[in-house]
Amino acid sequence: MQLSRKFVSFVLGIGQAALLSSILVGQAYADGEPKDNKLTEPVYRVANETPAADVSKAAAPPATVAAAPAAAAAATPAAAPATPFDLEQKPGEHPLAPSIRVMKEVLANLDQNVHDYSCSFQKQERIDGDLGEAQNITLRVLSQPFSVYMYFNQPYTGREVLYVDGQRDNELMVLDCGFKRHLGKLTLDPKGTFAMSGQKYPITNVGMRYLTAEYINVATADLQYGESEVKNNPNIPIGGRPTTLIQVTHPVERKNFRAYVSRIFLDNELRVPIHYDA
Repeated sequence: MQLSRKFVSFVLGIGQAALLSSILVGQAYADGEPKDNKLTEPVYRVANETPAADVSKAAAPPATVAAAPAAAAAATPAAAPATPFDLEQKPGEHPLAPSIRVMKEVLANLDQNVHDYSCSFQKQERIDGDLGEAQNITLRVLSQPFSVYMYFNQPYTGREVLYVDGQRDNELMVLDCGFKRHLGKLTLDPKGTFAMSGQKYPITNVGMRYLTAEYINVATADLQYGESEVKNNPNIPIGGRPTTLIQVTHPVERKNFRAYVSRIFLDNELRVPIHYDA
């Protein structure tokens, strides 16, 4: 398996610092379709009371393909801990046990403190033996109800996708790019053939929380095997952010192991995953 996911150049909403507008909870569509041929995207209401006009301009997706900025703009805690993550292996522990403990802490932090965020989402996946094209997506996620808005920068420049859990029969809404945009808004089964074309995972699996929970599930299942080598590095820069690397290698091939080697990078200050590859 080959998979790469990166969350860079992101902004986290802490507490009430950033709330998605009613479009993400489906209220706007409950009253009928918008008159224009656009998916109304999330509007952020920030704690410093930035004028609405300025917020709209800042939140608008780019009209053309653009590379992700090198440095990340993020809400940062007042002080970072001296030791970002306690990954010390205790006597008699499985090599994966420390990373499972840390990832459970990361999951608790996401659930308690990160209610919505915006990021540049970059991914490249191998599907049925073929390495797909690298994708760059402007991604916005709301935790409750779980909601995802995607704007494709490349490829499929201009494609927009909106999913809100519990709304519109749990179908996703799509405005495609190019000549297909004239077809108007399409509703698709998120796990159906059309929605999954060129994608390894459905939109319902998108986001930092799912990635964290999946790491815990996979690592916990791998505890029954001894062929796990874990290396850590507390000072690796990713997208201008200081991160801690957790690298897991399975030197003995087993059908339950998803990859020979996988790496996850945790932001040392925000304590969330911002890069994963396998």
